Amino acid sequence: MTAPRVTVLIDTYNYGRFIEEAIDSVLAQDFPMDQVQILVVDDGSTDDTRQRVAKYLSQLRYLYKPNGGQASAFNFGLAQATGEYIVLLDADDFWLPAKLRRVVEEFDAHPEVGMLYDRVLKFDMAAGTREPEDFVNLSGYLPDQPEALFRYEPHATSFVSYRKKLIDQLLPVPEGLTIQADGHFALILPFIAHIRGIPECLGVYRIHGSNLFYGEQSEMREQQMLRRVATRQLAIDDVRSWLSNHGFDLSRPEFRAFFARWDLYQQNEQFALNPPGRRRFFRHLLLYNRYYGPRTTRRLRMINRVNAFAALVTGYKHFHLLANFWSRIARPLAAALHLPHTSSLSNGERAATRSDLAKVKK
Repeated sequence: MTAPRVTVLIDTYNYGRFIEEAIDSVLAQDFPMDQVQILVVDDGSTDDTRQRVAKYLSQLRYLYKPNGGQASAFNFGLAQATGEYIVLLDADDFWLPAKLRRVVEEFDAHPEVGMLYDRVLKFDMAAGTREPEDFVNLSGYLPDQPEALFRYEPHATSFVSYRKKLIDQLLPVPEGLTIQADGHFALILPFIAHIRGIPECLGVYRIHGSNLFYGEQSEMREQQMLRRVATRQLAIDDVRSWLSNHGFDLSRPEFRAFFARWDLYQQNEQFALNPPGRRRFFRHLLLYNRYYGPRTTRRLRMINRVNAFAALVTGYKHFHLLANFWSRIARPLAAALHLPHTSSLSNGERAATRSDLAKVKK
């Protein structure tokens, strides 16, 4: 029997209420189903997932395992995968009909590419709205593009596809990654192969109130945030270790900047859980200014420097007050420094003083 072009791996845990729509969206693809292997990996669900999947057994393989987390589900499923390309789908998401056709077209047209990512279409179930996320197209070999490498961040699981021969080099996924396990692939692959963005919405990210990674910090339960921070740190450490063990010089400036960005993001989320002292927050802002400063305007660089020292007075909890301060003095300050005469900071700079300096956003 000829090997399939594509393996679709659907990982699920207690998402019986969504699993049928996910499977149906794969079966509805405008791509030959005889070239597709569908694996549903059930990571120990205790709901009605098995019963809901039963009617599809002639069209897919259902693989049940004891609960062990997302990494163990990926390792279990990928051991059964035979497709040339691996396309992941979370059970609470679903695809649009062109997904697999476009993925195969792009891989076939660009043999140097090891990973593709496509634009996310968010579906808010409560509001009944669908809205495309902003899309930053970073393509090519990112270590040769320091600015692109700095800006790169992994996409959600259901919007990334991989060439299997490269995935095989990265197995097994460390099983401590009970969530965000796909970060193991998405963070390492840009260092070993070209990547390519597809600026089309090919899938739908469902916002249903139980998502592990959607929402602002203030909306998240403390235990959920703790789990997110802890597993992300495991993923970052895993990437550092893998690259170091495979001969990459992590002292290169572009690599240091890449990891500094993730360290800053981690610190920001940790601060929301455990507010830092003034000195620690000051050092955080200095590191932020070091790596983000060259990527901002002259005016914002000046504000950042002043804010870092002002944080020794305000501390973390009252740091947000500086945004109001800058808004009030922006016009006279601009005149004094011969900067463009605006009534206030630009929207981007206002957001930066209010948000980016108090928390590093991905």
